[in-house]
Amino acid sequence: MKLKSLASAALVAAAGLAGLATSSAYAQAKEQFFPVLVYRTGAYAPNGIPFANGYVDYLKLVNANGGINGVKVTFEECETGYATDKGVECYERLKGRGATVFQPLSTGITFALTEKAPGDKIPLITSGYGRSESADGGVFKWNFPLVGTYWVAADILVQHVGKKEGGLDKLKGKKIALVYHDSPYGKEPIPLLQERAKMHGFDVQLLPVTHPGVEQKATWLQIRQTRPDYVFLWGWGVMNSTAVKEAVATGYPRDKMYGVWWAGAEPDVKDVGDGAKGYNALALQHGAEPNSKIVKEVLDKVHAKGQGTGPKEEVGQVLYMRGLSAAMLAVEGVRRAQERFGKGKVMSGEQARWGYENLALDQKKLDALGFAGVMRPVSTSCADHMGAAWARLHTWDGTKWNFTSDWYQADESIIKPMVRTAADKYAAEKKLSRRTPEDCQS
Repeated sequence: MKLKSLASAALVAAAGLAGLATSSAYAQAKEQFFPVLVYRTGAYAPNGIPFANGYVDYLKLVNANGGINGVKVTFEECETGYATDKGVECYERLKGRGATVFQPLSTGITFALTEKAPGDKIPLITSGYGRSESADGGVFKWNFPLVGTYWVAADILVQHVGKKEGGLDKLKGKKIALVYHDSPYGKEPIPLLQERAKMHGFDVQLLPVTHPGVEQKATWLQIRQTRPDYVFLWGWGVMNSTAVKEAVATGYPRDKMYGVWWAGAEPDVKDVGDGAKGYNALALQHGAEPNSKIVKEVLDKVHAKGQGTGPKEEVGQVLYMRGLSAAMLAVEGVRRAQERFGKGKVMSGEQARWGYENLALDQKKLDALGFAGVMRPVSTSCADHMGAAWARLHTWDGTKWNFTSDWYQADESIIKPMVRTAADKYAAEKKLSRRTPEDCQS
């Protein structure tokens, strides 16, 4: 683990990608510190690396543009290998350095840090992952599953296949197989799918896959035998490409397969090529965005100056954009906090938490940040720590991802009661009280 300081261009140029910084970096007055939990090694590295590169490049871009109202950004990477215990170690190691916010990039690590963050007064952003019930800010004061949860994802996939069948009522008697990573991540969509199944009369077949997911022959033998109408894939890393390859081998139609947004990026399909043609996945708002304004700005102000974190060719790809968007949300929460606590000042974790709870990223602001056509508005509150529940689908054409649906919004009449019930259960187990209106203003 090496500290990468963005406090000065000279330091970056001298130290390169693995730049070391002296302890004085921590003491400098106007620096906002962002811990960066990554997995650049291990079974999930092919997916973790482009996310990390996008995240870090955005922080570099912020500094190239003068920081956050003049406050320079520093960061330090810590390798988790996607392991919960290592993620907790990284958190403990970095939390005392003025940490602004942690983004665990793992539902397992999120579950562990959810217990720690309130005492340390450090917010957690889990954009598109984590605990679905943590959208309830009345119980989960420090968790922010910004832009979407797995209940949102599962709900939208059911809406989409219902639309393909001619209406949700036409799902009655259909079979949907959930091929999922046997971990807290993979289990997250199950309650929503079971709720929708009761409503619409379809059957859910649960098919867990053991980490890391390279052995799925028994799973796909079951699929070949039961012939579900649709397969929902809740995988990560090599599990995704393995699933698509097994679908090819068993003759399961790829156009009947729908991945969650962590199963819909270039590493998941590029090795399968034409064999993956027709495979669909959710987009966490964005997809591959090589022509977006923000990508052009990163190429111009970061990569063109020799400061890119990874290969130029990946800039704009799906997971790179995911990391870049996650960093943008982290930075904009700090910017929002500065509006209340002082522009040009370093924000504490507690102050940044207020910023994430009061995000007001309308389309005009997003467009100004270079995210026109990439993201929709995000607006959070004390009650709503997610801020948006929109997604669309893209489909692999053999060489690239193309959007193939309009925007869907998750059905709040289904999800909100589930969130409330699960959050209340968590509060009862942990002996927590719901936040008061006064606390919401704090």
